[in-house]
Parts: sequence; C-alpha cells; structure tokens
Amino acid sequence: MNLNILIVEGNNPHDSSVFIRAAKASCSENLKNLVQKLEPSSKIKIINPNKDDETKQALDDMEQYNGIIFTGGAMRINDMTDEIKKHINFASNCFEHGKKILAICWGLQVCSTAAGGKVAPSNNGAHIGIASDVVINEEGKKNLIYKNKKSIFTTPAFNFDEVIELPKNAKLLSSDKINRVMAIHFKSGESEIWGLQYHPDYEYWQMVNLSNARKDRLLNNNIFKNETEFENHIKYIKNEDEKLDFANRTCEIKNWLENIKLN
Repeated sequence: MNLNILIVEGNNPHDSSVFIRAAKASCSENLKNLVQKLEPSSKIKIINPNKDDETKQALDDMEQYNGIIFTGGAMRINDMTDEIKKHINFASNCFEHGKKILAICWGLQVCSTAAGGKVAPSNNGAHIGIASDVVINEEGKKNLIYKNKKSIFTTPAFNFDEVIELPKNAKLLSSDKINRVMAIHFKSGESEIWGLQYHPDYEYWQMVNLSNARKDRLLNNNIFKNETEFENHIKYIKNEDEKLDFANRTCEIKNWLENIKLN
C-alpha cells in the first residue's frame, strides 16, 4: 500500500536553520527521511502552518492523506504568538477530518492545546537531548503505539515544557522522572491522536549537536551548573548511543504507519 502522509513542520525558518546546521535536516525533512526508510513507497507532503496558502491547500486536499504527523520544534506554547496560534488552529481544523495523527514533542503540545489541554514549563527540569528510563504504564502496554517496545526505555528527547492538563478523555501511556506526560492517546473531533513527548525520529548524534548549538543559552539559563556538568551530560548521551537500537527507537513510528494502513 502506498501511503500519502502530511508532515506539519514545527519550526519557523530561523529555528529550522539551527536544526539544519546541527541535525543536517529540518524537523520535517528528518521525519520524512525516516518515514521513507520505514515505508519506501510512501509519498510525503510537507507544510508549515504559518503559511496560510499551504494550510488552506492541505485542508482542501485532506481526503488524499492517510495520516498526519506534527513534528517537533523550538517554539513554546505559552509565548502564544500569532504564529503559534496558527499551528494550534491548523491542528484544530485537522481534527475535523477523521485522520490518524502522530504528534511528536512540540506537535504533542500543539495538539493537546488544540484539544483543550494545557501546557506549561516543566517543574522538574528539562530533557536535554535525552529522556532516561521512560516507563510504559499498563494502559500504554495495551496501546498499539507501544507494540514490541521495551517497557522501560531511554530515548532522544529535547523539551522544556510539558502537558500539565490532558485533553478530555485522553489516556496517559508513559511517564518519566521529568515529565509525567511522555505519551498519550486521545480522540478529538473526528480524529485519533497519539502524542509523544520525545523523539523516536532523531538519533543521539543529532541531539548532541543540537545541545552544543544551544550550549551558551543552556548555561546562561542555569539548566546546567557549569560547563563541566554540561560536558558530562554530553558524554552520557554518547554512552547511551551505544545501547540504542534502531528498531526500538523507531518502534512508535513504525507502529503508527502500520496502523494507518488499516484505514
């Protein structure tokens, strides 16, 4: 089956340039590369919600898509700029089209907000390149998104904010010591949404490069006490890279792709 997938870029052009330099691809292109590695025959359309012509065309053409992926990004919901409002509004419009949606990191926060949930800065710190010992709960073990996934896993992640109030009837699927909400599943409008507060779409070398690109800001904001603590964290990520296998890292995306084939 040839899948047609809409990927919604989560960054503005300035932030995308940082990702391109550090991770060698924008968030949307990085996801496109992975999806086409898992499903070589898939056709991908990328749009940016800040471009009104692109969102209008996407909504007009929605019937042709098997599913939608909202990517990660560097914006923060509480800033609530006009651009952020466009991301939220587009997600809300997508919900009315009965699609299966995968929402990653920023995408989770956008879709949760669009469905009535709330997002705020995390009280327990940030994920800087990595989330350690994410635990899948009993609800998660029953959910298709975690089929064949290790019940406790460490994964690429990068976020300062978290979902603090779930959308109506959302089910919590996994948590870690920093964010209670690491994965959720909910329905809104006519659509079914799986949200992940981490990055099965990224590799650790990309997270190391992104961390290094943000090093001064991380130190200035006291995310790390000093440069030595930062460098030790980078070493930890590199050590975890040796333990991470492709199949387990990308399991959620593979499961979602398998699921949308059933439509």
